[in-house]
Amino acid sequence: MGFLLSILYFAVNYLTPSIIFGPLAVARIELILAILIFFVSLPKLTKSIILKTSQSLALIGLALAASLSVLIEARWIGGAVQALLGFIPNVFAYFLVCLHCDSKRKLQFLIFMLLFVCLFVIGHGYLDLRHGVPENGAFQPSIAEDSGLDFWDLEHPYLVPMKNNSGEWIYRLRGLGLIHDPNDFAQLIVCIIPLVFIFWRRKKMFQNTVFVTLPVCALLFGAFLTHSRGALLALIAVTVLAARRRIGTPSALLIAGGVFVAAMALHFTGGREISADAGADRTTLWSEGLQLLKSHPLFGVGLGRMAEYTDSQHTAHNSVVVCAAELGLVGLYFWAMFLFPTVRDALTIASTAKVGEAETTLSDGIPFPVATRKIEIVDKVEVNRTGRLLVLSLTGFLVAGWFLSRAFVLTFFLLGGVTEVVFEMALRQGMIVPRLPLTRVLQFAGGLAVLLVLLMYVMLRVTNLMH
Repeated sequence: MGFLLSILYFAVNYLTPSIIFGPLAVARIELILAILIFFVSLPKLTKSIILKTSQSLALIGLALAASLSVLIEARWIGGAVQALLGFIPNVFAYFLVCLHCDSKRKLQFLIFMLLFVCLFVIGHGYLDLRHGVPENGAFQPSIAEDSGLDFWDLEHPYLVPMKNNSGEWIYRLRGLGLIHDPNDFAQLIVCIIPLVFIFWRRKKMFQNTVFVTLPVCALLFGAFLTHSRGALLALIAVTVLAARRRIGTPSALLIAGGVFVAAMALHFTGGREISADAGADRTTLWSEGLQLLKSHPLFGVGLGRMAEYTDSQHTAHNSVVVCAAELGLVGLYFWAMFLFPTVRDALTIASTAKVGEAETTLSDGIPFPVATRKIEIVDKVEVNRTGRLLVLSLTGFLVAGWFLSRAFVLTFFLLGGVTEVVFEMALRQGMIVPRLPLTRVLQFAGGLAVLLVLLMYVMLRVTNLMH
């Protein structure tokens, strides 16, 4: 029951309660659902991997940092409570995955649900694009007003209009709920594309076509409709990482260059340029974010409040900068404390050298073995393949997140949970070395946090020299 409720919880967050529950959404069923899941999950807590992973401690620290950032900067207790309550639903995803998505079948069902969410949005958005907007692409001037924008959102919930660099109106595909921004939806698509290959089976042409090839083509088409520049760069990064293992890095880079040229020729970005000049406003925001970190080093300016401190009233469009500016070094440290072991564990299960064959669990000399907890059998090839898919998915998320203010979204914590579930499967069969001790994670997290800040500083200096 906990697994099905968790799947429903994720679907509600991505598609909104009104889509899932219809008229019943006014009864705040999503809150009732979250409370029900909490109590259903309690009996499984002591036997789960949650108490074994450093990510759990990182999320507790991150939640406290989010609350304290508002309390200390704004001196507002109510705002601190609101920040905490707004933060918890996203990090809740990690715990739900670790508690209830603890088998191959359940992970596949989780990925299928995410695929359904993307295809649902793509289908609705495409129909609206074909039949709900002017054929010549002209945009009604009256909608530029606030009331008009509200009306547009009601009539076209899956499309957002904007002008490209040539001054032409384009319509960008978006989702609902957590993916209401085209870039957010594009980031989700980039993360899901590698994971869809979990359904791939050798010598099963029909199954692979139906469950992998066609869905991936639909997802790529959806990414195209978002016209997200960050998604294009993330897809290229994923392509390079996926191809280099088979054909080498130079050939992979050559293919990635061809993909980029083809994407620009097909107007993947909708006429929006990808260049240093086009990103000048964004780098200015990055610089302002680092200045906020300098003036508010410990707890930042408060969760969700960076836009109030910038000249353009915008956030930084970079997950690292936003995390550092809004939560300070304390928040960035706990964020890195979640990121580091997640990436490390994903790389470990993806490595053929670090994953061995499963150990024999029963001794030949014991005719009647003592009953133990059932362990799901997974082989080395399957663990490595799933690990590589997770590395690609995390790469897509992080590259897209480099151009988005999405450090605390549900997708990030969900991917972290999936990584630890697969790692635990291999660990129970003796296929892999245990997780890093907490003391080592604490040290590496501090180094990663400092490294991320220095990287942002160096990038800004190089960008300024280019101008």
